[in-house]
Amino acid sequence: MTTEAPDVVVVGARAAGAATAMLLAKAGLSVLVLDQDREGADTLSTHALLRGGVLQLHRWGLLSEVVAAGTPPIRETTFRYSDAELAIPIKPADGVDALYAPRRTVLDPILVGAARRAGAEVRFGPRLVGLARRGDAVTGVVVRDRKLGNRLVAARLVIGADGRRSTLARLVNAPVTHRARHTSSFVYGYFGDLPTSGYEWAYRPEGTAGFIPTNGGLTCVFAGHHPAVVGRGGPEVLRSVVSAASPGMGERLRAGRLASPVRAFTGQPGRLHRPWGPGWALVGDAGSWKDPISAHGLTDALRDAELLARAVTADLAEDGRNPWAYQSYERIRNHLSVPILRGSDEIAAMSWDDARIRELLVELNVAMNAELATIRTFTQPEFAVGSAV
Repeated sequence: MTTEAPDVVVVGARAAGAATAMLLAKAGLSVLVLDQDREGADTLSTHALLRGGVLQLHRWGLLSEVVAAGTPPIRETTFRYSDAELAIPIKPADGVDALYAPRRTVLDPILVGAARRAGAEVRFGPRLVGLARRGDAVTGVVVRDRKLGNRLVAARLVIGADGRRSTLARLVNAPVTHRARHTSSFVYGYFGDLPTSGYEWAYRPEGTAGFIPTNGGLTCVFAGHHPAVVGRGGPEVLRSVVSAASPGMGERLRAGRLASPVRAFTGQPGRLHRPWGPGWALVGDAGSWKDPISAHGLTDALRDAELLARAVTADLAEDGRNPWAYQSYERIRNHLSVPILRGSDEIAAMSWDDARIRELLVELNVAMNAELATIRTFTQPEFAVGSAV
């Protein structure tokens, strides 16, 4: 068993992990990113970036790569209810004049490339199987490589960015601090010949649905309801729930061309883990998972990547004697995430009427505006993790 010793090991090379690694490497830390999947692999996703996520890519100089990959600009969001339809234009602000929903086969490689250019080493294939510890503190990871067997990698910090079923969160027994009660199940598919005016969301007690324009002239279509309604999913379930959520969207969908398998997400209630402990931290879905009806996972990931990276650099600059930096990371993350977790939890319960769903969406918009205000402070030279809230 051989040993390496970077400053930081990041487990997971998707949006949260790659973005965190990029920022840490730019700060001068030695960073090793490990991901058990193959490079460029797709993953189930709604793709939608909200303004905060687009602003992060713009700040990091990566939005131009997303645009160059043929990701269509989103200049309008339409909300459909049982009795009304509301179209809201995307107003230019903060150097951003549109939203985007890149395929994960586009976004994740862009972030991985940026991490590598910043100096991080990224390896695909090794799988996390254990931790090295000194007392209660994590001091490294044990990873299994198909060719080299088990390897020990020592590190000053191990970051779990390995998704909602995080191995690191399980190995450190990261406490759950906030837990949702409800979950939706979803079916997803990609359709061609399905023109959209931008993001389209539909909400009825009979179902929820979304049309999200993405790369290759395709539209990501999702539909959600109780797990008992969605079952194992499939094309007809997708079409049926979309039609229940919005008959007009359902009619357009049936005229579209299915261009992919239809995949199902069987549901998992949202939760927040405590995102740090001695020698470890969590970012992205590993520490903050919300029902997909929020369409907020990617924006969360890019926001929290920066919050965590700033906490890590503050702590490691003092040789690990600055735990309050992580406390502040958790406090800000929770301040921004808990209202979205609660709102998406009530939406997932599917027990609202037309009046209540409007109220819930207004509450979510208020929470997202608070998040955007925090992200705007990242551009200030005096920004510190403890000063944003």
